[in-house]
Amino acid sequence: MLPLPRPPPRPLSSPQPLSPNETQGTPLFHNQIVISKQPRNQLSPAVPLSPNETQGTPLFHNQIVISKQPRNQLSPAVRSPDPVINKLGEQTTLRHPQPRRTNPIIWFCAILCLIFSLILIFFGIATLITFLVVKPRIPVFDTPNAILSTIYFDSPEYFNGDFTLLANFSNPNRKIDVRFKYADIELYFSDKLVATQGSQPFTLRRGETRLESVHMISSLVYLPQKFATELRMQVQSNRVKYNVRATFKVTATLGLLHFSYRLHGRCEIEMTGPPTGILVARSCKTKR
Repeated sequence: MLPLPRPPPRPLSSPQPLSPNETQGTPLFHNQIVISKQPRNQLSPAVPLSPNETQGTPLFHNQIVISKQPRNQLSPAVRSPDPVINKLGEQTTLRHPQPRRTNPIIWFCAILCLIFSLILIFFGIATLITFLVVKPRIPVFDTPNAILSTIYFDSPEYFNGDFTLLANFSNPNRKIDVRFKYADIELYFSDKLVATQGSQPFTLRRGETRLESVHMISSLVYLPQKFATELRMQVQSNRVKYNVRATFKVTATLGLLHFSYRLHGRCEIEMTGPPTGILVARSCKTKR
């Protein structure tokens, strides 16, 4: 007699008792357990039958059959993490995304930024070394002498004057040459501009000094009544105070390095009265 085929595994569910007609004479298989229904006054544990005993053993109306699932069959709640089942029931496998190649334009921009950063670092270090080794100093502007020849008024508020200033330019650097591209010198009386004069470009070598005479003429310069009255009083007291303001554009040269900047000179001078006015006091400062 041929053995019966193994029934497909079924999910674990609550056992359903078989009716007397269904259980009477139903054979058992090796993956089933038989639990007999006994009267309440007779308590005994359920004894599983061996495969040899259960094969072909008939069931009775007071027995319940529980099928044992094979160990290698996973329950519906446990699933393999790798395969994915789509809506059509087809099994697919997850794949990791392929890494994208970087755009060549991004690489080009990154290389340009790197080169630009290296250039900035190089020039920053070079500038620091220059300042530490060379120790550059700014040129100096001074007025060692001046002559006040004329001051007179054509009317109560219009001023005329003749003033000559001796300007002193000096380069205190020992390793740097300085070139004055232009110089603008202005004469003020109580913050009121009365004369102006320019200077031609010139160069000062290391440690060199230059003296230049600057002739400044005031012709019909308007002065408010307050300033005109104060100037007359200073001429009568033989003490005339002027302010000299100079602005320069300077280029310093150190080998192949060139850097430009602006200088501002300020001088407060005190003169005797005209026609033979001479310099009696001065205070000068030069700053960038």
